[in-house]
Amino acid sequence: MTAGRALADAAPVPYWLDRRERPDPLPPLTGAQTADLLVIGGGYGGLWAALEAKRADPDRDVLLVDAGTCGWAASGRNGGFCAASLTHGLANGIDRFPDEIGELERLGRENLDAIAATVAEFDIDCDFERTGELAVAVEPYQLDGLVADAELARRYGHRVRLLDADEVRAEVNSPTYLGGMIDADRVAMVDPAKLAWGLRRACLAVGVRVHEHTRVTGLRADAAALRADTLGTDPADLAGSAVPAPGRPGVVRARRVVLATNAFPPLLRRLRAYVVPVYDHVLMTEPLSPAQRDAIGWRNRQGLADTANQFHYYRITRDGRILFGGYDAVYHYGNRVAPKLEQRTATFTTLAQHFFTTFPQLADVRFSHRWGGVIDTCTRFCPFYGTAYGGRLAYAAGYTGLGVGATRFSARVLLDLLAGGNTPLTRLDLVRRKPLPFPPEPVRAVGINLTRRSMARADARGGRRDLWLRTLDRLGLGFDS
Repeated sequence: MTAGRALADAAPVPYWLDRRERPDPLPPLTGAQTADLLVIGGGYGGLWAALEAKRADPDRDVLLVDAGTCGWAASGRNGGFCAASLTHGLANGIDRFPDEIGELERLGRENLDAIAATVAEFDIDCDFERTGELAVAVEPYQLDGLVADAELARRYGHRVRLLDADEVRAEVNSPTYLGGMIDADRVAMVDPAKLAWGLRRACLAVGVRVHEHTRVTGLRADAAALRADTLGTDPADLAGSAVPAPGRPGVVRARRVVLATNAFPPLLRRLRAYVVPVYDHVLMTEPLSPAQRDAIGWRNRQGLADTANQFHYYRITRDGRILFGGYDAVYHYGNRVAPKLEQRTATFTTLAQHFFTTFPQLADVRFSHRWGGVIDTCTRFCPFYGTAYGGRLAYAAGYTGLGVGATRFSARVLLDLLAGGNTPLTRLDLVRRKPLPFPPEPVRAVGINLTRRSMARADARGGRRDLWLRTLDRLGLGFDS
């Protein structure tokens, strides 16, 4: 089947959000309200911060607002890889935080265990499966990289195992696989939207006030508090109307604020230099038949990723679909973020072609959904932290696509920062140091696109990195999968 035919009926919406389990939206905020803690953003970062704040102090008045619905952005669009790493992989962590990487690895493992415990405690039905991750080599040069990765991982106590071509194809049957490495238990697979919806339900259960369809339009100091001006839109006002409904103004005065808006235009001007929004695109197949499942194996349900610079990630869902994404991350000039950028025909066609190359035995499979989403990227490829307004606001951003697990850890960091305490978390270099800022436009776009082209060239030349990539490596800005 051609890529075009396979994509012909794919719905242009995220599969995870396109289901009957989606909860009804909560009403927008109107009028004037107060709170001890205001959380701006209803993705994983904001939901974890609100939940952990309320659990630590049940008397604390916590209010969370989101411009859409909880989990509608990156938290409901990702691949569902919930990793223990807080540093976007061990190698990246060693490069950037060599003196504390052992502690960060320990904290990451504890964080993943705590996520599993919270899922169980609140009975969050999000298909949490600690099946691990399988990294696969699809070019001969990548085999040496797997050996080096395995040696490094074992040095830090990871349970990893190298596989030859026959062994990896016994796990998941693709003629493109030349070898692999299994990381047994440091990655869990989740249904990302159901995790967000479950955290939302947990927040409501412990007494967090949640208002959806409430956009914060401005933030400023107001005596001893911070004032957030909001504009709310009731979804009922939009039904059947060709004319946008007028927003309903509101205001919140809060003693403390958590800012968890990630890739979206920040309410703090200082963050604009540190985060760029990059669009990632994903396909979801229709459910596989029993014969198709037998043809690929995949009985252990691991998450998969190849080890190219422009890498693919993929996983199998509870209902037997395959999610296939990655490869062609796209930056739009001027940090543009807009709904129309979520759909990119050329990228979807490329992904479909790569899917059929990976699994030629699934040549008759069609795709049910195609979508895109924006990732918050920084120059160190893992989250950074900070405060503003004299310590009354704390923020985290820069997850670079690995925030499903790291957001819970970040929530704990932000609450410690707001408390003003000198804690083991706030003393970490990971927390105290900032990444290098991105240059202004047009240098920003030129640099990002030059890096993308150089990474593609390296993949085509047996992994050999050109002068540009070697220069970034020397500056501490290099990255590969």
